[in-house]
Amino acid sequence: MASELDVRARLQRAGQEHLLRFCAELAPGPRAALLAQLEPLEPEALREHCRRAAAACARPPAPAPDLAARLRPLPPERVGSASGVSPQTRRLWEEEGFHQIALNKVAVLLLAGGQGTRLGVTYPKGMYQVGLPSQKTLYQLQAERIRRVEQLAGERYGTRCTVPWYIMTSEFTLGPTAKFFKEHDFFHLDPNNVVMFEQRMLPAVTFDGRAILERKDKVAMAPDGNGGLYCALADHQVLEDMERRGVEFVHVYCVDNILVRLADPVFIGFCVLRGADCGAKVVEKASPEEPVGVVCQIDGVPQVVEYSEISPETARLRAPGGGLLYNAGNICNHFFTRDFLQMVTREFEPLLKPHVAVKKVPYVDEEGNPVQPLEPNGIKMEKFVFDVLPFAKNFVAFQVLRGEEFSPLKNADSAERDNPSTARRALLAQHHRWALQAGAHFLDAHGARLPEQPSPPGSGEPPAICEISPLVSYSGEGLEVYLQGREFGSPLILDVDTARTLQA
Repeated sequence: MASELDVRARLQRAGQEHLLRFCAELAPGPRAALLAQLEPLEPEALREHCRRAAAACARPPAPAPDLAARLRPLPPERVGSASGVSPQTRRLWEEEGFHQIALNKVAVLLLAGGQGTRLGVTYPKGMYQVGLPSQKTLYQLQAERIRRVEQLAGERYGTRCTVPWYIMTSEFTLGPTAKFFKEHDFFHLDPNNVVMFEQRMLPAVTFDGRAILERKDKVAMAPDGNGGLYCALADHQVLEDMERRGVEFVHVYCVDNILVRLADPVFIGFCVLRGADCGAKVVEKASPEEPVGVVCQIDGVPQVVEYSEISPETARLRAPGGGLLYNAGNICNHFFTRDFLQMVTREFEPLLKPHVAVKKVPYVDEEGNPVQPLEPNGIKMEKFVFDVLPFAKNFVAFQVLRGEEFSPLKNADSAERDNPSTARRALLAQHHRWALQAGAHFLDAHGARLPEQPSPPGSGEPPAICEISPLVSYSGEGLEVYLQGREFGSPLILDVDTARTLQA
């Protein structure tokens, strides 16, 4: 480990020597911890990071004056739809996806470096239970979807296949996530096929460009955004691991979407048959004001434009059919070829521009007293996973139905939307629709049949509570054998044991 003298000299070169201002009063253990945290920070990189953060924050956020003239929706030939095609075309895509999965060429990659701060918890979001009858966490739901899609592909092609699960964590989430998986026996996945790796951390910075001390013995650090994926892939030789396994296609997604379809064979097949090197699932924006980024083109180049960068007038523009012109809402759900990711890590990552996030960052004052700020006081610099879209040679977008595939968990229940209640209702409403489509009938407490009209997405609690294990059905398939023509009280929890009993 570098000496205090060496670290101090490096911080002087970076203009950040204040980070050692309490070093002399620290006990040996905390002093060593602080020096160990500071040692890897390269002076030039630290100086430039702090300078860029302050400069970027000083620029007021506003739409580029000429953006509206350069902005265009994606051309139709770049866009596919899960629901707007013939059943034959959809089956073709799905068959191709299952074929690639059966050949062990598909992996999933989970972005799980963020904490559940907005959700009001101190542990990783994937460990959260939204209140399902089964009490399953997000991690368990996702693990079981992997197991089911492996099973479906294997049955179609008479083989055993594996979809490796790569999980990008951060300093905050790696330990708890690894412990949680071990405690739950990796949800019956082979631990060798669950690969956790850590993204880089960057110092939080004050508005005048000084790295922030969170405690006397600790610098305030934050993950470098989900776009930190590309450095992390290189840091931990993840792409080399994929190559050894024969993985050619990677499905990347965010931890907080309770409806996410991991290794979705329809999406994978669509992208592969289109020869895409990069793809994005999108949902139709609910309204011009919905705060989601839009997948579109600037100067003919595909990218995601943040909602804050588009003027209200542009956001309200209508297409000839009456829908929003810029309606392709980004849901952080991507397809990449391994070759494209390799190219990004080798050539394009240094070209990605960090984004500014202004946050409340705990710190120590000049006397060393801890302060919990009431107003934002610091800058965290982040890169986004979608920043690489402009480098794609053949980008495609794939529109899916929000009620079937997108319900994010971002906020506590005190918020109006994207909270545990909306996520739970979205999943239960989906499963209720699947059960009705499979021919099930639900009874009320008096034994009378309930209305058999599926609940529209976002309409509140479904008439009957029905939860279907991902191990029984991945996307609504195969349920008739258990449910057709049968009557059920509420709640119905269709897990593997119940399915076995119903089939007997």
